[in-house]
Amino acid sequence: MSLESKIRRLPITIDPDPRRVLLRPFIPSLIVKPFSVPEPNPRVVSLFSRVMHMDEASVVAKLDEVFSDFLGRHGRLHDIFAERFEQVRHLLPTDQELTEPRRILLGSYFTNEYSLESTALFNPGIFPSPDQSGLQPGERRVILSLRATGEGHISSITFRCGILNSEANLRLDPVSRYVQQPRPQPAARYDLATFRRKLQELGVEFQAVGLATQGLAPGFLMSDLVNLVRRIRSGADEPGVKRAAERALLLAQSNYTVVFPEGLDISEKILFPYSQGEMNGIEDARFVPFIEDDGSTTYMATYTAYDGNVVLPQMVHTRDFREFSICTLNGPAIRNKGLALFPRKIHGQYAMLGRQDGENIHLMFSDHLHFWYESQVLIRPKHPWEFVQLGNCGSPIETDAGWLVITHGVGPMRKYCLGAVLLDLHDPSRVIGRLREPLLRPAPDEREGYVPNVVYSCGAMIHGPNLVLPYARSDTSSRIAIIPLADVIEGLTSRLG
Repeated sequence: MSLESKIRRLPITIDPDPRRVLLRPFIPSLIVKPFSVPEPNPRVVSLFSRVMHMDEASVVAKLDEVFSDFLGRHGRLHDIFAERFEQVRHLLPTDQELTEPRRILLGSYFTNEYSLESTALFNPGIFPSPDQSGLQPGERRVILSLRATGEGHISSITFRCGILNSEANLRLDPVSRYVQQPRPQPAARYDLATFRRKLQELGVEFQAVGLATQGLAPGFLMSDLVNLVRRIRSGADEPGVKRAAERALLLAQSNYTVVFPEGLDISEKILFPYSQGEMNGIEDARFVPFIEDDGSTTYMATYTAYDGNVVLPQMVHTRDFREFSICTLNGPAIRNKGLALFPRKIHGQYAMLGRQDGENIHLMFSDHLHFWYESQVLIRPKHPWEFVQLGNCGSPIETDAGWLVITHGVGPMRKYCLGAVLLDLHDPSRVIGRLREPLLRPAPDEREGYVPNVVYSCGAMIHGPNLVLPYARSDTSSRIAIIPLADVIEGLTSRLG
């Protein structure tokens, strides 16, 4: 009997919900990317002029209409409009002091709703929640991370929460229709020595790094760097130093901390692109509860930042899913998509899987979590269903038999299937098991979608005797498969595939 016959698909489909909308900046005639800075254009000037010529009674009436129309769809609507006005105030063609209703109304004209999930909700990962209180025996509270994609194909990270019972049935919590972005932490500090090292890893010449960061304190603030870059831009520094300063600013913007308000449901929390390197989306977060040397747990995820041209591997850290720290990954081994961190150190080193050449699964080790210098090919395509490319589908899962790695393989007609390999616990460079046939193929009702014929996952987990495997259905929605772990291990160890 094949492993696929042992799969139980849960009667749950996690579909995109176009009602979940985020308030985003809007500039007439421009597509405002997450990091775009508003600049004056004729339509902006005309819009300001039309609002400025309204009498106060008309301003108040129109603002009342806006609140009546949108207040039930968003919290903090007044504050958001006020903040938006401050962001575009410099575009005003006058220094005239405005009444509060006029300021708030102007803020509403430069704001729009963005439907985060209007296109797709896919590439899920699953992991235990840090909160395991109030459960019945055999239950476990879990978090699902998903890639949400909306207008303009901009991707963000969203979450769902639920409870797995002893039979591995999943009960999802109600999903809030409200969504909210976190706020950047204003006083985040950067370590100068690490920062200079990262700049060199990005190819900036050593001397230019020193000149472009000269005068910064060992623990400097973003405002310190912004002031320094402004001076370099307007000064007589060499072009190489100016280029290094711009790269330093981009690097700092890609390393940041954000914090959500207290009391939000996890489904209300959205990690939306924040830095310039993410302006076209953040994709395929692979979360893993990482066990630190002191036994504590940090939830980490590798993800792909995309600015429309360059793919930039990033990492996010959180302990409480309220504060998230984002940083760049560096070194010659950090290339391409699909990086996945092991859930603990191995022989004192961090370990990670990747797909540096776009075709094979690689293994790498490092003494420093953010710097990776070498990788080795671990697994190459071997079977017809994976001839095009191989990649991981999330972090390796530790079992008594070895490290279980869920893989994806691409075959004829760019059809994606999921497979599995088993790595030695003490020496993960040694493959001790591999499935000959796919573990999961697209079912007949899973082949149609935004990208046809694709099943894909960003992380599975073990619950009791079962492997819980969430997966995307043709890059459109998400489902969950339950597979007896013993059968998976038997299939992997009965014969090396």
